[in-house]
Amino acid sequence: MPPDFTQERTQIPSTDPFRVPWTSGFIEDAFGVSIVLGVDNARQIFRWVPPGRFLMGSPLDEPERGGAELLHEVTLSRGFWLADTACTQAFWMGVWPVNPSHFQDNAQNPVENVAWHDAQRFIAELNRRLPALEARLPSEAEWEYACRAGTTTPFSFGDKVTTEQVNYHGAYPYAGGQKGIYRERTVPAASLPANPWGLREMHGNVWEWCADWYADYRAEPQLDPRGPSFGKMRVLRGGTWSDPARYSRSATRSRIEPAYRPRSTGFRLALGYR
Repeated sequence: MPPDFTQERTQIPSTDPFRVPWTSGFIEDAFGVSIVLGVDNARQIFRWVPPGRFLMGSPLDEPERGGAELLHEVTLSRGFWLADTACTQAFWMGVWPVNPSHFQDNAQNPVENVAWHDAQRFIAELNRRLPALEARLPSEAEWEYACRAGTTTPFSFGDKVTTEQVNYHGAYPYAGGQKGIYRERTVPAASLPANPWGLREMHGNVWEWCADWYADYRAEPQLDPRGPSFGKMRVLRGGTWSDPARYSRSATRSRIEPAYRPRSTGFRLALGYR
């Protein structure tokens, strides 16, 4: 059984949500605190992710785990804002004039066919237009911490998932689960249930780029890890509509070269604290 960090979390300095230029005031609901960023006629909700400590990776007895998921302790010392969905085509088009996506029938579909370099150019233009916004990609550790939302199970929804919760290839369920539908495409952002912190489609739908170069995990406890300073592959997280359910687990890691543009790849924005 993994150690219980419930009491240890009280030793981490509390960081209250900070205000971000160009966004709305704080909005409170059952999931916590959020803010809204508007660009052109599109908007993006950001959820507050508090600082904390968690076990990153997967235990040896987790079904269908990957070999690069070494379980290790990670502390994130500062909170940050994370988009509640992957970047939509509507939000992308509010900043960038060309939609690269394959599934263009709904502007609320996540933008895809996006390389890591494409995401960085989009972010640079967004930050140029909105000075002091400090938009960025999340680190791999930030991504998994937010995906788990305090859970330790393979998914933030528990030990199993269904295609009513996650958009994956329903013919390939997780760990002996029941088969479900195969949509053969993305679903619009925010159309599936949220995790405990109000973040949607972190499991499945599109792979999401993280800021980090890919590398093997280190076994010792980590403080605010950011990955190596150089490498060949960038990290992707979350799984996609065309993958078996195992790839949408919280701990699943993937990587490809940052110039590659698969139609299953998008990204999710973070704000503050690089």
